[in-house]
Amino acid sequence: MTFKKMAGLTLAIALSIILTACAGTTADTSGNDGTANAEVSATPSDASGATPSSEAEYPITIKHAFGETVIKSKPQKIATISWGNQDVPLALGVVPVGVSEANYGVPDGSRLLPWTAEGFKKLGVENPVLFNDTDGLDFEAISDVQPDVILAAYSGMTQDEYNLLSAIAPVVPYPTLAWQTLWRDQIIMDATGMGMKAEGEQLVADLEKLIAEKVSAYPQIAGKSAAFFYFNPSDLGKFYVYLPTDPRAAYLTDLGMKVPDSVLNLAKDSASFAIELSAENADMLKDVDIIIAYGDASLLQSLQADPLTGTIPAVQRGSVALFEDGSSLAAAGTPSALSIPATIDDYLSVIGAAADKAK
Repeated sequence: MTFKKMAGLTLAIALSIILTACAGTTADTSGNDGTANAEVSATPSDASGATPSSEAEYPITIKHAFGETVIKSKPQKIATISWGNQDVPLALGVVPVGVSEANYGVPDGSRLLPWTAEGFKKLGVENPVLFNDTDGLDFEAISDVQPDVILAAYSGMTQDEYNLLSAIAPVVPYPTLAWQTLWRDQIIMDATGMGMKAEGEQLVADLEKLIAEKVSAYPQIAGKSAAFFYFNPSDLGKFYVYLPTDPRAAYLTDLGMKVPDSVLNLAKDSASFAIELSAENADMLKDVDIIIAYGDASLLQSLQADPLTGTIPAVQRGSVALFEDGSSLAAAGTPSALSIPATIDDYLSVIGAAADKAK
């Protein structure tokens, strides 16, 4: 899917080129809770639902937004759709038989984000099968690779799309709400669908250790309040803030920052991953130490010159971390199993520079 289709309706139009891409689906933001509540069980298993060793025992049942998926035997041919899901099998040493091409953050036209391309190369694959699903899921192409499972823990598929995919192979969709699966849950759910839950848990632990090590070099970031925004330079009369259930916003807390109270209040009555704000309400953002957004120095200049956004303290002092729109580093704001280790140094460097300007 394109960025234009992912968010759905008005939000999709407003966030067209910066919402997490792929999969050709229309986001369903209905639901009661933004917290992942997927349940995974194996028979037999221990009390926690995890198998006692790296060898999964079958059948495995994965509960999700559309019900449950039963995987009867170890999948040998794994397909992935949507954003970041392909990085889970690659990080675990498994080559997917087909993946959605990336349509954001790939300026060289390769159709793969650099860390995904490197993941394939490390496993000896130069030309992987890519699903061109910019205008919708290519069910025929997905069917052609004859997958044993389709991984899409971070996605925005609809019920109809889930049904069609399920006719091809068992599907692992998002746990509760569209486009609101955080990177840990994405890894665990996708890995479980591969019969590699224990390996997925170890991967999460390894990434958490890496993040902690990298963050320790940026003490100025620790404890700062931060929020991720989308500004349209041609219309600063309104803008969008990503809520804590969005992977971009949640990643900031992994890096040692905290969610501002203003954003927590905005999230209370929302089941979406982002919310529109009028610039007339800019004063409510006075508790944001660091603003993260897609753009460059010209965006900051526009924000500072605007009579409304220019009143936001973080804008006034320039504690704004900007990631060039369309760059791979901007794409890394929505973290995955491979993007985190590939980009965390550069990502922290940009945020660290903004934190230096925060009070």
